[in-house]
Amino acid sequence: MLKAMLLEPERVWDLAPLLESCGWDDQAHVAGAGGSLAELGLVNQTESRKKIWRLASEGQAAAENGLLEQRIWDWLSQQEGQVGMKELQASDVVEKRESGAGIGLLKDLGIQLERGQFVVPSSTGAITATLEMRAKFISQLSESNGNGVQENDLDSSQIDYFTARKGIITSSEEVTRTWKLTTEGRAVKDSALEERLLVADITPELLQGEEWRSADFKPYDVTREAPTPQVGKSHPMQALIERIRAIFLEMGFTEIDGNYVTTAGWNMDALFIPQDHPAREMQDTFYLDKPKSVPLPSERTQQWADVHESGGETGSTGWGGEFSSEISQKGMLRTHTTVNTVRHLEENPDKPCRVFSIGRVFRKESIDRTHLPEFHQIEGIIMEPGASLPMLVTTLKEFYTKMGYPEVRVRPAYFPYTEPSMEVEVKWRGQWLELGGAGIFRPEVTEPLGVKWPVCAWGMGLERLAMLVLGLDDIRQLYISDLEWLSQQPVL
Repeated sequence: MLKAMLLEPERVWDLAPLLESCGWDDQAHVAGAGGSLAELGLVNQTESRKKIWRLASEGQAAAENGLLEQRIWDWLSQQEGQVGMKELQASDVVEKRESGAGIGLLKDLGIQLERGQFVVPSSTGAITATLEMRAKFISQLSESNGNGVQENDLDSSQIDYFTARKGIITSSEEVTRTWKLTTEGRAVKDSALEERLLVADITPELLQGEEWRSADFKPYDVTREAPTPQVGKSHPMQALIERIRAIFLEMGFTEIDGNYVTTAGWNMDALFIPQDHPAREMQDTFYLDKPKSVPLPSERTQQWADVHESGGETGSTGWGGEFSSEISQKGMLRTHTTVNTVRHLEENPDKPCRVFSIGRVFRKESIDRTHLPEFHQIEGIIMEPGASLPMLVTTLKEFYTKMGYPEVRVRPAYFPYTEPSMEVEVKWRGQWLELGGAGIFRPEVTEPLGVKWPVCAWGMGLERLAMLVLGLDDIRQLYISDLEWLSQQPVL
């Protein structure tokens, strides 16, 4: 390539003459050689990019037969009196599969369908002008004979419109490069140039023979940055969920699940949360209109009423006041996954278990760097004879150690449904971070369910753990479709 360019040292070369002068038929040879010469400072390489738009399959059909909305409008303009969907489908203007899309396009133009009849506005000038602009755009692309039209030569508003319609137009990016010798390149003597074949790829076939011993190999610069391969992988949140699931299963736990929609009874009353607790207010809880209430067995609500009002047979004095079964039956989105474990205890009151769940929960939180209205919780319980606080602490320490955080501590805390209660903290970058709560379910929770053994319980926020694992300071980053950030995340 350098030999060819030295024949006309002042010329600005582009692809076609270089292919001809070098006797090549593959433009990749020119691009590769030009890049190498540019790195050596022998040529100046310029590069320009342009976006080319062409008609896609539906666009080509529109160029031949007219746009769907144009065909319907032409037919509608020729009709006398009121016509509607029935007449349109009976005509040969559209195919059956096009009827629905055609009606939507007409509505965008201001033509309504009322009681099956088309209603055309009194002034149709805007409709005609819009259709003419669209037809002109399609015609402009059609006249390029498949070569396409540069984006700068097209109406940007029409590009935006037809991009939103499937199969009408498609785009590609074309790169144009030119090369010109530098002062150093022009100073090279043609007689000093030697043409040699360099082996760039080491193949099994090459190594099987002896030719490689005398071959010249293209040198590799191991200090240059290599391209990062873009491969498919799980989203960091999903990968973290799978990792947590694998750890709990490895520790002998069984996974359970539950519904997003529940009742205030199972979400709060069963956990001995008083009915006048601030967490029940509308600013914290998503109550539903459908279903506004969900029937509960009267026996169950009576058990909760006894516990809340007087403590029932648990030895507690309860919260006092009057318990409302109507409040218990309110439909809502669960505010924690503890409702899953409580329902599991109700169904298996005398069967020892070690279970966990990972699921979405919903609260009326203001969105900021540490809060979301929809997030995930990790929940677990151990219910068996001899279950105790030391067993709970050991279990949590083992979990966080397997997650890569061996330094774990607990400190006293308060939760309405556990006693004793504690908060769990791990050490990260020299600081203690609180990641969840734990404790032993109170008798007010377990005895109405028929449970006779102690129940160790814990819950933690998955997003907060994800921020720790991924080194984030803004929880919203987990749910932004930032492809560059996602591609840089490690495989968990």
